[in-house]
Amino acid sequence: MQKTGQANLGEPAQLQNGTYKWAVVGMLWFICFFNYADRQALFAVFPLLKARYGFNQEQLGLIGAAFTWVYALSAPFAGQTADRLPRKALILGGLTVWSIITGFTAACSRVWHFVLVRGAEGLGETFYFPASMSVISDYHSPRTRSRAMSLHQTSVYAGTVGGSVFAGWMGLRYGWSSSFVVLGAAGCVLGLVLAGFLREPRRTAGSSAGATLPGQRPTGNTVPMAQFLGELMRTPAALLLILAFFGANFVALVFLTWMPTFLKEKFHLNLAAAGLEATIYIQFASMAGAGVGGWLADRWRSRLPGGRILAQAVGALAGGPFIFLCGFTRDRGTLILAMSLFGLAKGLYDANIWAALYDVVTPTRRATAVGLMNMVGWLGGGLGAYAIGLATTRLHLTMSQAISSTALIYVGVAVLLLIAAFAFAPRDIHRAAQEPEQ
Repeated sequence: MQKTGQANLGEPAQLQNGTYKWAVVGMLWFICFFNYADRQALFAVFPLLKARYGFNQEQLGLIGAAFTWVYALSAPFAGQTADRLPRKALILGGLTVWSIITGFTAACSRVWHFVLVRGAEGLGETFYFPASMSVISDYHSPRTRSRAMSLHQTSVYAGTVGGSVFAGWMGLRYGWSSSFVVLGAAGCVLGLVLAGFLREPRRTAGSSAGATLPGQRPTGNTVPMAQFLGELMRTPAALLLILAFFGANFVALVFLTWMPTFLKEKFHLNLAAAGLEATIYIQFASMAGAGVGGWLADRWRSRLPGGRILAQAVGALAGGPFIFLCGFTRDRGTLILAMSLFGLAKGLYDANIWAALYDVVTPTRRATAVGLMNMVGWLGGGLGAYAIGLATTRLHLTMSQAISSTALIYVGVAVLLLIAAFAFAPRDIHRAAQEPEQ
């Protein structure tokens, strides 16, 4: 009798074992938790770095941007690599590398130290999403893909909250550097534990995804980057999704990087409370929004080719006014409500970032497409993190003004997505389904 979870290569993975495909999502959930906790922890201790080392807002913005720019620039290479090499090795190897680098953050004391270490951490983390999203797409057919990816997406929010709160709490009690040692060690332990449980799936179109036997190399065809870019230029829906991600990530990194400092300075919260409130309302609301977004997108996709993209557009359009209110209000209760509603809307968008892209690209280009999209999106994120520091230091804008102004970017994201959903998605999705995988 076949053991539970063992793959029969002649059957789809979701027919072989309906439980294991969700267990994969669960394992990746914990890895992604540390992916985001490690990157978010530093933002929670910005006020401590400012007080101890005398860093100004522009320097802190540069430190915040260093991760995102290296993460972005290495993302296309990561995507191509994930289309060629075993993704399990990339996921667990990346976890180990970025966890070790996170631990080294504790030894930093100058701006260039932080820039160097944060950049190296970005290089380690950049392999995770192309590889993990490709794995999930091979275990889950289009029928459950949005739900699987939206469930995985909740780890982004939990990790963001966990990293911020933990770093703020540890920073108050044991110094700014203490949390990085603990997070780095915990990530290494997790990688060792999951090495015996996570299995590499066979690369397929997802609707007939199968898992490989232990030790077997996956099969998959890749194309040169120049050919991939040529195909992408003929897929306007994908181009609009990538451009929308640039804008959405610009806004997201503004909140992730600067909200703890904003709350401490404007509402006079202590470090732990600022780290908690800066993340918990937005991220937990996003978690709820992602669950709704995944369910809604799977339903809309069954009726409308651009249904997943439309769900994203609704989220972006709804989020714009609440972004403005976050910066504009002087009432803490109103701010909490605005952050929560922005988070709920953001979750609708986030749940379908990758599932919407996968609708319009052929299966063997998925990791490469995620890599390129990550590059563009995180270049936008780095720009957002740095731009706020620059605007408050050199242009003498208040943090409130700078945050409120990003609402216009989110509305622009919604417009791009609506165009993609109705003008281009039907043709591009049909072509992606018809093209041979070569």
